[in-house]
Amino acid sequence: MKAIVAVDEAWGIGKDGKLLTHLPEDMKFFRTVTKGKVVVMGRKTLQSFPDAKPLKNRINIVLTSDDTMNGEGLIVCRSVDDALKQLKEYDSDDVYIIGGQSVYEQFLPYCDTAYVTRMKRDFGADTWFVNLDSQEGWEETETGEEKEYEGLHFAFCTYKNRNCLNR
Repeated sequence: MKAIVAVDEAWGIGKDGKLLTHLPEDMKFFRTVTKGKVVVMGRKTLQSFPDAKPLKNRINIVLTSDDTMNGEGLIVCRSVDDALKQLKEYDSDDVYIIGGQSVYEQFLPYCDTAYVTRMKRDFGADTWFVNLDSQEGWEETETGEEKEYEGLHFAFCTYKNRNCLNR
């Protein structure tokens, strides 16, 4: 299982229910990596998508306690345990945790890899990803070259979890 996320300097991921910024190269990376795979998200993340529709060409699993939630193209799970049972049907290398904050926090111990787009700016976020640089067991194993888009500098980084529960 893997996490995929874009973070600012403070490990922020969102503000007011939206992404911090639109970074086309990061969006392309996300689409390329997750296409044909399983994505796991919370209800608020799903509702942040255009028309609150599931992502195309992916298996969409939504974790929510909302008993009324259902929808075409969705697998709805009511608990982390339900989701973990559902995920046993798939190769763990094909599973990507895509947010938001609480879903990342609950599934990160089961992730062996995190693909992190690190942006060199503090956006004043109100939701965050776990700071992997200070998380025991996590190590940055790859740091991509620094890139720039409209004055925003960023890099694609890969972290590995030596303590993954999903081995």
